[in-house]
This record gives sequence, C-alpha cells and structure tokens, in this order.
Amino acid sequence: MTTKPNVLVVNDFHPETLEKLDFFYQTHHLWRLDDAEKPELLAALEGHCEIAASASWMCDPRIYDLDSLKLIAAFGVGVDGIDFAATGRKQIKVTNTPDVLNDGVADLALTLILSTMRNLVNADHFSRSGAWTAGPFPFGSSMAGKTLGIAGLGRIGEAIVQRALPFKVNIAYHNRRPKKLPHSYYPTLEALAEASDILLCMLPGGEETDNVINAAVLEKLGPEGVFVNVGRGNAVDDSALVHALEAGKIRAAGLDVYKNEPSIPEAYTALNNVILLPHVGSATVETRREMGNLVMQNIARYLCDNTLMTEVDEG
Repeated sequence: MTTKPNVLVVNDFHPETLEKLDFFYQTHHLWRLDDAEKPELLAALEGHCEIAASASWMCDPRIYDLDSLKLIAAFGVGVDGIDFAATGRKQIKVTNTPDVLNDGVADLALTLILSTMRNLVNADHFSRSGAWTAGPFPFGSSMAGKTLGIAGLGRIGEAIVQRALPFKVNIAYHNRRPKKLPHSYYPTLEALAEASDILLCMLPGGEETDNVINAAVLEKLGPEGVFVNVGRGNAVDDSALVHALEAGKIRAAGLDVYKNEPSIPEAYTALNNVILLPHVGSATVETRREMGNLVMQNIARYLCDNTLMTEVDEG
C-alpha cells in the first residue's frame, strides 16, 4: 500500500480545499489541537513532513520549529501572515494564489465604490422605513468626470481600472515607482488624495503600510471625497478615519477590511456614512475554489518535480 505524503494543515482556511487535502494526503490539522498538543504533533512529524498548507494572512509561528518543513502553500494573495525572515533563514519555499481572485476582488471594489457614491445602503433603509412618503431621498454623486485614485496599483488594481473606465472616470495612482500606464502618477499618498474624488486603498499588509492612510491623507481628500478600502486594514488609521467621517472632513467610506478581523471598531458601527463589509472581496464560490486549486497544484508540482507554479519571492 502506498503511503500518502504528510501535509500539515496550519489553520481552518477553506472547507472545500481542506476536504481535498484530506483526500489526497495524510493531513495533520494543527489548528484542531490545544497549545500543549501542538509541539507533540510537530515533534512526531519531524523528518516526515515537508509541506504545510495555511491561510496567507495568518500562520501559527510554531510551524517554523519543524526543521523538515520545505514548503508553505498559502491560500490567499497577501502573505503578511508568513514570517519571511524565518522562511528565508530555513530555506522554506512559499506559494500563494494570485490572479485567480482578481475578478472577484475587482467586482467587489467597484460595487463598494458605486454603493458609497450613490449612498445605496442608506437608500435601501430609507425605502424600507417608509420615509419616502415624507419626501425624496438625498442626492448621491455620479462617477462620470470624477478621479479614482488608487493607492497600490497592482494586478487587482488594473482589473478595477478596466471596470471603472466605462463609468467615465479619470484614473490616478500611487506606487513605489511609476508604471508604464496612461494614468496620472503621484509620488505620495497625500498628493494622490488631493487629486482624487475617490481614494481606493489596495495596499498590501506589513509594517511598511501601517497607518499610512492617516489624518493628513484624509484631510487632502477633502469634504466631498470618498474613501474605499479593499486592500488591508492595517493601512488605515482608524481613529483618523472615524474623526474624518464624524467631522465631515470626508463625505463617506466603504470598508471591506479591518485591522483586527473579525472585530470592527465600534465607532464605525455608529456612523451612517460608512459601509461595512465582512471581508468578502474574494468570497465567491468560483474564486475560492480556484484559489484552493492553486494550493493543490503547487503541492502536487512540488512533490512531482520540486517545481512551483506561484512561488512568492520576498528577496
């Protein structure tokens, strides 16, 4: 009888993918154990397990104690949950699941922009409450002629641009360096915010982006500006954003990501000029399935010939 390769499952990230891992491999679910049991499992797997499967946004640091670990197949694009100092030191390869979620996240980003600009969530409440009988709903804002400023114009950002251009918007962006694109580039986030009617945050996680959407940036966005975040929650100074929304320093915000998910700062929930979504950017059946398929393909390729489809290079 052929022995199935061992795979350490670090956390509970996608039920359908976990079922596939359980079927094809001898899986060991670290997340189901208590703190006392986890070191025992890792000790038992030492020398017998080279592969771990994990969410990309969170990863139990104890897995780096497994000296035989050679691959972390991460489910997700942003890999801020992976300790690249440890993987580099121990020569552990890391893969993620890029591109397959571009459409899902781009669809959600545009939906959130439109919903915020037209105040659609409040319009729904207005209709349900019967308030319409007392007078019309307040006007929203159209997209045509506005400038959509994208902080972090990568592959998902470019998919958003493709969807936004038919709405007759102008595109501006900020990256570490300009790209060969026919859009206006701004060297700082403050300059981008000042030029934008809608500021869309697509920034990755990590220390470099902590609180970079701060009071100064929101001040430049201005009282008619709209802020949308489908990147990472750590990029936003929550206190500054709450104050800007309360004081009318910006008009509205739409958020899909937060610093300490699933917790959302209570101050946001008291405001009616912010839309709060539960991190559903890539949450479609089709997108999550394709992300899982990439996890499976990376593991299979590694076992077959030690190659990878989507290796992350953090060098």
